[in-house]
Amino acid sequence: QVHLVESGGGLVQPGGSLRLSCAVSGFTLDYYAIGWFRQAPGKGREGVSCISTSDGSTYYADSVKGRFTISRDNDKNTAYLQMNSLKPEDTAVYYCATDCRGPREPLGSWGQGIQVTVSS
Repeated sequence: QVHLVESGGGLVQPGGSLRLSCAVSGFTLDYYAIGWFRQAPGKGREGVSCISTSDGSTYYADSVKGRFTISRDNDKNTAYLQMNSLKPEDTAVYYCATDCRGPREPLGSWGQGIQVTVSS
């Protein structure tokens, strides 16, 4: 059974940093692209970042370019999202998902989501 579990969220002040982790079980992450999505209150879901499995190519939403970095550790079956220079508008529930395709809806499995709140 496939499981994705996010961790590392919480409350942070503007300008601060957080690192989200997505631990995958039930399959080998090596063969799947994996990405991060978010949904803020009253807004639609947004594709934040995606990393491929083949050449490690990445996608970032314009709103996070230069501030967020996606990575993966296939040995640990885990993906990460390093978030720096956080802004109040980054406040959202963040989800990881497999088989991402840039900003488009992913084709694979989803985690349960984790809250990130950026506020002073």
